[in-house]
Amino acid sequence: MRRTERVELTTLCMVYEEDRVLLQNRVKEDWKGYTFPGGHVEPGESFVEAVKREVREETGLEIRNPVLCGVKQFPIEGGRYLVFLFKTEEFRGSLRSSEEGTVEWVKRSRLRELELVEDFFELLRVFEEPGLTEFQYTIVDGEWEAAVR
Repeated sequence: MRRTERVELTTLCMVYEEDRVLLQNRVKEDWKGYTFPGGHVEPGESFVEAVKREVREETGLEIRNPVLCGVKQFPIEGGRYLVFLFKTEEFRGSLRSSEEGTVEWVKRSRLRELELVEDFFELLRVFEEPGLTEFQYTIVDGEWEAAVR
């Protein structure tokens, strides 16, 4: 039995302030819509440094003290894709968009008005509900199934 597999490592970060969250309207077709900023972990880079770098690159903000609150994972060819989910309310700088998409502060009460990525509310549950730490997709009988634990 093999105990290793190919893994892609990425991060997402929920930056928040009172009743607002920072969202990015992603332009990439593979996961289009409003979601949290983030991206790939570079070889040798820590997960914390990766999330700080990605948020800075995509939003212009420098975040401090990001807290790991969960993991999203799904199968890919020959392995799995892992997304480390961080959150923070500590940041500084001026907001600016990037080639990844426009960024804006959104009141939580307006979330359902936006074209969100398909699994946004499952992600939000892991970010916000104590005791939940994992959002996993599996393929059962050729169909994608999602579970939040």
